Amino acid sequence: MTVEVKRDDSQWFTERADEAGMGLQLRIRGKLHEEQSDYQRIEIYDTEAFGHLMVIDGFVMLTERDNFVYHEMMSHPVLFTHPNPRRVVIIGGGDCGTLREVLRHPGVEEVVQVDIDERVTRLSEQYFPELCEANDDPRARLLFDDGVAWMGNAADASADVIIVDSTDPVGPGEGLFNRAFYAQCCRVLDEGGLLVQQSESPLLHMDLIQSMRQAMIDSGFTACHSLQFPLPTYPSGWWSATMASKGEGFEGFREADAAARPFQTRYYSVEVHQGALAMPPFFLRATGQKPL
Repeated sequence: MTVEVKRDDSQWFTERADEAGMGLQLRIRGKLHEEQSDYQRIEIYDTEAFGHLMVIDGFVMLTERDNFVYHEMMSHPVLFTHPNPRRVVIIGGGDCGTLREVLRHPGVEEVVQVDIDERVTRLSEQYFPELCEANDDPRARLLFDDGVAWMGNAADASADVIIVDSTDPVGPGEGLFNRAFYAQCCRVLDEGGLLVQQSESPLLHMDLIQSMRQAMIDSGFTACHSLQFPLPTYPSGWWSATMASKGEGFEGFREADAAARPFQTRYYSVEVHQGALAMPPFFLRATGQKPL
């Protein structure tokens, strides 16, 4: 997807996706920060309606107003599906919002987060401090390293859940969307382990979703299931995540635990969890996914 970023006299940030024939505009008050890290260009804006905005290499990464949907859906469905998620690995996730949501689960004993670009985390601590509230939790270990290389060196059966909270499959995120990486994830997961990865828009990126699912199965996972959620500031406003199981599948939703969760959520609920797993007919036909 080709992206053009425009900042005109009327102070609009524009992300234009020519291949999709669409774009996104957010009215901005001004630019708060801009830098070229060792890996990517990072910009922070103050918008009128969506709070702070982080942009990486021209793509909207997150806003203060709607990031909670993404972070809750990248963490709670998979954690309430695994029977006992104690050891969690997050690949990517440098803004630390997913880390915060994972650490809301009292049964989680340790979380290792591996993001290649430390600057994303440091800027999140400055401009999105609410996302970084759990960074000092003693159960968390933040590493700034290549996630693909780290996974290749991790011990067998050392994780219960792996969350791939990645950027789009370009630049630093490109190596996180292929069979070789998924094979390493499958090896690192214990029996019954679950992987979840953001999988772009069902409306715009079906080719990617199909290739991801096939690569997951080819690498040793026994089943895949995608879930959906809205995200106004991502292309099409409709996003997805895809789970892969090293066990019997996704029938083990701990509904009672989710209903009695000892923390508040803004988007996630038992009903949202169940509804997110129901994909439309065109998606089922394209992927072969069976309703749960």
